[in-house]
Amino acid sequence: MRQHFDSVTYALGSAEIEMQMADVRPLPIFSAEAVVFLSAFSARILADAEAKAYPDVVTLGFWCRPAALRQMQRTYEAEVNRLGRGIVFHIAPSNVAVNFAYSCLAAFLAGNASIVRLPSKDFPQVDVLCRIFAETLAEFPALFPYFLFVRYGHVQEVNEHYSRMCQTRVVWGGDATIDAIRRAVLPPRTNEITFADRHSLAVIDADAYLAVEDKERIAQDFYNDTYLSDQNACTAPRFVVWLGAAEKVKAAQDLFWRTLHALVKDRYTLQGVQAVDKLTQVYRIGAHAAARQVPMEDNLITCVCVADLTEELAAYKAGSGFFIEYAAQELAEIRPLCGISCQTLSYYGVERETLLRAVLAMRPAGVDRIVPMGRTMDFALVWDGVDLIRTMSRVISTI
Repeated sequence: MRQHFDSVTYALGSAEIEMQMADVRPLPIFSAEAVVFLSAFSARILADAEAKAYPDVVTLGFWCRPAALRQMQRTYEAEVNRLGRGIVFHIAPSNVAVNFAYSCLAAFLAGNASIVRLPSKDFPQVDVLCRIFAETLAEFPALFPYFLFVRYGHVQEVNEHYSRMCQTRVVWGGDATIDAIRRAVLPPRTNEITFADRHSLAVIDADAYLAVEDKERIAQDFYNDTYLSDQNACTAPRFVVWLGAAEKVKAAQDLFWRTLHALVKDRYTLQGVQAVDKLTQVYRIGAHAAARQVPMEDNLITCVCVADLTEELAAYKAGSGFFIEYAAQELAEIRPLCGISCQTLSYYGVERETLLRAVLAMRPAGVDRIVPMGRTMDFALVWDGVDLIRTMSRVISTI
């Protein structure tokens, strides 16, 4: 249904609901209303036949199930007199299907209503989730004014309209999107959360990898971290750093890429334009760094081995199975990759506390998350170093 602006389509809600949002009252963080709604939403996802076809939608259902909500809430048990800020305007990334749902559900747990600009790309998961949101809201009609999902193009007038309405603006999608949205001025008391372009890396201990029997499971975990999102997610590792003696690293690399290829060959389709992008990056790296392309059976996996890690390597990005590989003697060598644009450090065969101590000793500008391989896309209420609950809510202090 088209209302208000000719360029706006309402995927959830309506122009009437939009008008009602001005009168919505903020809720306490982890309010009873939010917990009951998310629990019902989770149950519907996990029971829905269409939703079961999409692993990322099912993962969302598990994320907001009652047991998970109780675990999240424990982090904020000491918080008192904390209410939502009001309305949160979310600009969802165009290349990640379910991110918009995590963003607005986090805002609801923080006590807010949400206006969500949905991804510009057509994802079937978005349609499935909009339907399940509508079905769940039918159980809780008083909550309809807390959710408005819209679609529109690059229309400055609409950006300005929703920016004027909100008390928090959340911009996903990278540097260019942030620059474009920031042309819409915010009210003086409105805060903003931005998620800029980031890169991520994986660290693998060669001895640990060679010792494990189930290498197919590790390949599956790495595939989930990378190919499921076409490496478009900021969480997807672009760099693979190996630790260990040279001969062990070489043996581990050969096995790792061969095992991954067997999985990718069965499950992934590489488009022609993606292949060209990857080849272009290989040539670019070769022109500016000491690097060699690792021989592969085909171009489903493109891997470039570099002699040194430098900050400039973060500029080389293609996605679709494009990796920069490096063999390190010690963890301190990853320091050049840990600048302000570094988001997630995933690991296999390395102790988490060892990694954490190494990163803290580097005192880098980046690295906001340290997670096991296979869990880089796990959404959390602290994201990119930002506590979403606290940033999207406010405290009423007393003296």
